[in-house]
Amino acid sequence: MPFQGNDVPISSLKPKNKLRRQAAFLKIKKGKESTRRDERMRRKREEVRNPKLKNDRLSRNVPLTIERKRLWDDIDVEGGDGLGLSVDIDTFNKRRKTEQSEALDKEGLTEANLKQVAAQQQVPKHTLEEDEEHLDEFDDDDEENKEDDDEESADIVDEEDDLASLLDSDEEGENEGKEAKDRKAMPPPPLPGKRATSPATSAAASGTSTNLSLIPDALAAKFPTLFKPTEKPKILVTTSLSGTVHKEAEMLCDFLPNSHYIKRQRHRYNSHHFSIREIAKFCSNRDYTTLVVMGEDNKRPSSLTIVHLPEGPTFHFSISNWIDGKKLPGHGNPTEHFPELILNNFRTPLGLLTAHLFRTLFPPQPELVGRQVVTLHNQRDYIFVRRHRYVFRDKRATEKQVLGPDGKPVKGAEDIKAGLQELGPRFTLKLRRVDKGIQRGSGQEWEWHGSTDKIRTKFQL
Repeated sequence: MPFQGNDVPISSLKPKNKLRRQAAFLKIKKGKESTRRDERMRRKREEVRNPKLKNDRLSRNVPLTIERKRLWDDIDVEGGDGLGLSVDIDTFNKRRKTEQSEALDKEGLTEANLKQVAAQQQVPKHTLEEDEEHLDEFDDDDEENKEDDDEESADIVDEEDDLASLLDSDEEGENEGKEAKDRKAMPPPPLPGKRATSPATSAAASGTSTNLSLIPDALAAKFPTLFKPTEKPKILVTTSLSGTVHKEAEMLCDFLPNSHYIKRQRHRYNSHHFSIREIAKFCSNRDYTTLVVMGEDNKRPSSLTIVHLPEGPTFHFSISNWIDGKKLPGHGNPTEHFPELILNNFRTPLGLLTAHLFRTLFPPQPELVGRQVVTLHNQRDYIFVRRHRYVFRDKRATEKQVLGPDGKPVKGAEDIKAGLQELGPRFTLKLRRVDKGIQRGSGQEWEWHGSTDKIRTKFQL
C-alpha cells in the first residue's frame, strides 16, 4: 500500500462517504485553480512593470501549427512553370537576390563599383548634325589622302580600320549603357492584380497578402491572356445539364459584377445538349471574358468550373459549405457597386495562377462608394470566399488599437475601428484540376491535377 508523508497511507485520506469525497475533490480543484490564478496575476503585474517580459513570453509561446510545419520544395522554378511544385515565389526571389549579391561581393564588385564602371563606359551623346559634320571631315580627309603614295595610304587604311573598330566598340558600350539606363529609368510595369484597397498596397501590409507582381516568366508565357489586365470583365453564368440550382446561380451572378445568367437547356429543335466547348465559342463571339458553370449534387452546389476565354485554361473547383446570404445572422443587402478585391496567402506558382484567375472576374477599378469588399483567403489549399460591407467608426475606450504586421499600432489609425457586415453568399472552394485550353471532355489533357499521395504538411497554393 502506498504511503505519503509520515507513513500515512493515502487510502486513509480518502473519505468513505461519496458526498464528502466530492467535496474534498472540489476543494483540491479550487486550490489548484487559485494557485494558477495567483501565479498568472503575479506574472501580469511584473509584465506591467517590465513590458519586455511579455514580449519574451510571447516570442517563446508560439503554437506549432500545421502552417509552421509546412514543407516546401527546394527546386529552382526558373526552368519551368512550376505548377506542380510547392515553392514560395517571394522567398525564392529574395534568396536569389541574396546569392547574386554574395557572388558580386566575392568578386570584389559592389553596386557603387558597377555604377562607376557603367558611367565610365557611357559615351557623350552627339546630335545628328554633329555626326554628319564628322562624316564630312572624314570624307575630306580621305580625298586628300588619295594623293599620297601606296605606303601612306596603307597606313591610313589601317588607322581607319582601327578607328572604325574603336567607334563600333564605343557604340556598343553606349548602347549597353543606354539600355541599362533605360531599364533603370523605366517605371515598373503595372501590377495586373493591383487594386485600390488591396492589403499589399496599404501602409500596413498584411503578412498573408498576395504579391501579384511575382510572376514566373515561363508561367506568363504559357498563359499570356490570363496575366493581361482586363478593363471590364463580362461573365456568363450557367449550370450543368438539367441543372436545378437556379437560385444559387442567380446569387453567384449577383456576386460577380457584370455577369449574366442563362439556363442551360436543350436545343429547341433537335434536343441537342450544348457542350462547354460550344458554349465557350458562343461566349467568345459575344465578347465574354469568362464562362462559369455551376455543378450540383443532391440539388446543392458541389462544383464550379471557370473557363477563361477565348483559349482557356479551364479551372475545376469543388464547392463546400454553401450558405445563402439571407441565412447569415445580421446579414446586409448587397448593392450593384463594384467591390474591392483582397487575395490572401497565394504563394506558389499555382497559387499565383489561381489568384490571377480570380482577378479577371472583378473590375480593376472598384467603386469605393459602395464600401463592399470580396475576400478570397487561401488556407491549407482551401479558398474561403466572403463578401462584406465595411464602415469606419471611432474607437471605444474599451477596444484595442489597430496593429500592423510588426505588432505595433498603425500611425494615423489610433482612434479608428472598422466594422464589418457580411453580405453573402458564403462558400469554400478547393482547386481540383487545371485543364489545357477548352476541351470536349473534361480531364483529357491537364496542366495540373490534385496529387494522389497526400502529405498533410505540403500544400499546392
